[in-house]
Amino acid sequence: MAKENDESTAPASSGRNLRADAERNRERVLETAREVFAELGLDVSTNEIARRAGVGVATLFRRFPTRDDLVAATFADKMHAYSDAIDEALADPDPWNGFCTYMERVCRMQADDRGFADVLTMTFPTAKAFEEERNRSANALGELLDRAKAVGKLRQDFAHQDVPLILMANAGVVTATRDAAPDAWRRILGYLLQSFAAEAAQPLPDPPSKGQVYRALMRLSQTP
Repeated sequence: MAKENDESTAPASSGRNLRADAERNRERVLETAREVFAELGLDVSTNEIARRAGVGVATLFRRFPTRDDLVAATFADKMHAYSDAIDEALADPDPWNGFCTYMERVCRMQADDRGFADVLTMTFPTAKAFEEERNRSANALGELLDRAKAVGKLRQDFAHQDVPLILMANAGVVTATRDAAPDAWRRILGYLLQSFAAEAAQPLPDPPSKGQVYRALMRLSQTP
């Protein structure tokens, strides 16, 4: 385990070294968090991340004052990829194909990283930039759904809040089958996509409200 640099006791004359040490500690924490979250999901404690990174918990919290800050920084690149997925789907001249491709890509992202599977089924109110990017993607997704319905391919009763439900379901499948049947998510997604087609539509119960889905997404673990 790497020895932690004490950022708080360095003399003033070593400010440049202090900044370099601080940046190394930050990158070490992020690299470790990516590995641990991918392996164990978001329930892992910050104490465990600090231990594996070889830094003290105080150092971790100097770099990332809240758990939201740590999660947002860890998954910033993947959230950009998530945004890119919806932009590429909107660029597809066939909105139905764009929707199906988008759902497959995002579900694959969940399958590839257990931590990101959790991130897509939660919300992080204090990580403003992270949430702003998610909200932009959500607005773009709404446009894609409208286009797919307008061409008669997506069932008319498909609601925006159905997408988080799909991701929650996929996250559960990914977690349960990861070691035994890692591609099982593909089959359940295939069933779901077929049921979303307009020609397959049959009456369904009402979807949960947007408020109910938001409360579900607020379930971020409080593990220290």
